[in-house]
Amino acid sequence: MLALSRKKDEAIVVNDNIEITIIDIKGDQVKLGISAPRSIPIYRKEVYVQIQNANKEAADSIDIKELNKLLKK
Repeated sequence: MLALSRKKDEAIVVNDNIEITIIDIKGDQVKLGISAPRSIPIYRKEVYVQIQNANKEAADSIDIKELNKLLKK
């Protein structure tokens, strides 16, 4: 993990097309602004983890034999 120090209104650039700016700092909370192409999904980590878990559950619930039968019709 790369750890960087930034002050309010300072930014970092990732991969030439993503800019993360420190918008505000209040106590132990930091407000970030993220500029990125629309094709790049951006999620809070807890939401991302929920999406991944839901996708895994959905994939685990598929009966491969039944799916193959449907596809052969």
